[in-house]
Amino acid sequence: MLTAIFDRRPSSWLILGTAIVVGVLLAILPLGAVLDRTLSVARFGIVPRAASGKVVVVEMDAQSAATIKRWPWSRAHYAAVVDALRRAGAAAIVFDVDFSSASDAKGDTAFAAALARADGMVALPTFGQSADATDQRTIDALPLAMFRSQAALASVSIQPDPDGQVRSMPFGTMTDGVPRPSLSSYIAQRSGVVDVGFPIDMSIDPATIPRLSFIDVRDGEADLARVRGRSVLIGATAVEMGDRYATPSWGVIPGVVVQAMAAETLLRGIPRYGSGAMPFLLALLTLLGIVRTRGTGLLVAVLGAGIVVTGVVLFAQHVVLVTYPLAAALSMIAVAGLACAGRDVAGRFRAQRMIDETTGLPNGLSLVAEHRGDAMCTLVVLQLVNYDSLVAILGSRASADVVVRVADRLALVASGHRVYRSADRQLAFLLPQDEPVEDTLDGLRAVVLQAVEVVGRKVDVAAVLGVAVGAAATIERLLADAALAAEDALQGGRFWRRSLADDGDLERTISLMGELDVGLADGGIEVFYQPKYDVRAGRITSTEALVRWRHPQRGFIGPDLFIPLAEKTNRIAPLTLHVLRTVLRDVSAWRRQHGPITAAVNISANLLSDAAFNAAVERILHETDVPATALVFEVTESAAMSDPTSAIAALERYRDLGVALSMDDYGTGQSTLTYLRQLPLTELKIDRSFVQHAHSNHADGVLVRSTIALAHDLGLKVVAEGVEDQACLDFLERCGCDLIQGYFISRPLPLDRLLERLSEQSRDAA
Repeated sequence: MLTAIFDRRPSSWLILGTAIVVGVLLAILPLGAVLDRTLSVARFGIVPRAASGKVVVVEMDAQSAATIKRWPWSRAHYAAVVDALRRAGAAAIVFDVDFSSASDAKGDTAFAAALARADGMVALPTFGQSADATDQRTIDALPLAMFRSQAALASVSIQPDPDGQVRSMPFGTMTDGVPRPSLSSYIAQRSGVVDVGFPIDMSIDPATIPRLSFIDVRDGEADLARVRGRSVLIGATAVEMGDRYATPSWGVIPGVVVQAMAAETLLRGIPRYGSGAMPFLLALLTLLGIVRTRGTGLLVAVLGAGIVVTGVVLFAQHVVLVTYPLAAALSMIAVAGLACAGRDVAGRFRAQRMIDETTGLPNGLSLVAEHRGDAMCTLVVLQLVNYDSLVAILGSRASADVVVRVADRLALVASGHRVYRSADRQLAFLLPQDEPVEDTLDGLRAVVLQAVEVVGRKVDVAAVLGVAVGAAATIERLLADAALAAEDALQGGRFWRRSLADDGDLERTISLMGELDVGLADGGIEVFYQPKYDVRAGRITSTEALVRWRHPQRGFIGPDLFIPLAEKTNRIAPLTLHVLRTVLRDVSAWRRQHGPITAAVNISANLLSDAAFNAAVERILHETDVPATALVFEVTESAAMSDPTSAIAALERYRDLGVALSMDDYGTGQSTLTYLRQLPLTELKIDRSFVQHAHSNHADGVLVRSTIALAHDLGLKVVAEGVEDQACLDFLERCGCDLIQGYFISRPLPLDRLLERLSEQSRDAA
């Protein structure tokens, strides 16, 4: 579970480990005990409590000392007090007074007689003391033998902590080789282990313990009804008598009061010290939440963790009567909180370096930091051609809004990747490796070039794209290559271009054409189909076969890269024949379900005069059960013009076999009306560069209308490619165009998705 929590945040492991080390060190080092002693005041002060009243202190106070005057007092005074308390119905009489040495004989005799009359209800103290200043041996101090036989014995030993303050009391001690209960244990009738201490409940206010003056009790002037059924503790409170101890909550108070507070503690129950493991583990659980919290919620998480741990410990202390150490747990939380705060501050500084200030988009540094690695990636840079004009007209703020709107559009095709502002006029993003670059970027054209609305006005966006493919380890170089490719696209009047470095890298770093042979053998060469929409029929009646290479390491390699190389290395013929066989197989499959939907195959210029290739095509056509009329061969103007005699002969042979012929990219070459008349064409395909803006650009519109009219006069069908919005389709429909191809109709689809599209069409028609 911890790995799932922290796998993406190594700093969290460091913070958690540091907090644990701090907690362990405080648990074993004296510093932890010092901190716990410091916290004890707050721990007891948070729940103030009044004494139960079951213990009454008869204090040998200043008034009593002033009345009796002589010290030590004659024990006849103690005898009188014992008799008075006995007659008043006290439950027990416990002395915190030293009776280990003889006093005046008359007084000692009187006190012994009073003890005998009390019949065992009196307890006298025992304690250990050092022999002298130079002898560290302990001498047990016991009451005189004449007293011991008439009374119970209890221990009055108090052991302050290293800081001199009293926080605990033993259940009992050994004196004269005999285990003796402490005064508090004797009064509360609680048993325990000798020399094992229990925490005194310092939340008890000493001022609430009932007190009577010794002299008033002796003289019968005290309200002795207050002692009936209660335990009475007799001891010195006068300053001049000493016997005073420092406490964390109440300052310096008399020892007899400390004994009374300890007895009150035991009357509530038997408190004990708990192990530090419980608060440690509880704090550790809260740390799991703290280290995962960032930003404004961190303070709430830290405070909440401290409150939870403290609350549990205080509940245990005041309700369950188990006192757990708290300092180590709170220190763990504090250390984790401070470390997380430092991490967040550092993260904010780092984030500021990674964010474009004006748009809030991640910048080029962020791109490099997030995507450096060994994997292959396809990086695209969009360059805003009219950025300077936008700034001049709209100002910096509104221009930044335009950049953000364009970035939002790019995010639609980035498939989970972020869009980065790599420069003022440039946005960069990564494309998924499992989709052809051509299909994605051609489809992006209409989306990017739509007008953007900012500050109440619509703004036209002019943009070009550059693409670079390579290992993410060279992401900086890819970014530069893609930016150069975008500039090349601008200079060449293209919407996008691939980096020339890609072509060079492919030729230099791998024997690409050897791998093409492998791709043909193992199915890496795929055929996608882009539908053609019949305007009059209102449905898809044809498709164009487009070759795609899914390289096992590089992902999709664009046909604009490998087809020219295939032509240079004489591998274009086997590639085209592979595509033709695939198309015939696929056409055979869909004709049985969806009728006579044709498929167009592109024929390279180098192949029209290749007798072996033409013979192979004829052989394949004769071997298939698909009629040749289901095929369209598309050739470019340049193919037809480079060797007109051979081209015309080959095309006429195909036409005789029943294959329809289409001139692709019409308008981009140097064709003449004479060639249009001589070539055995059945179809004319107008290039996208004329089509995409024909509905809004007057010159393009005139050329498209005149071409359609000319083609119809020659008996040819017309296909318009590059249709990317409804307005363009409506214009072409008005012009009488026969077939529409473009992303507005559909992007190129693998066979299974094409069949789904055709099935949907059939269901809609039904």
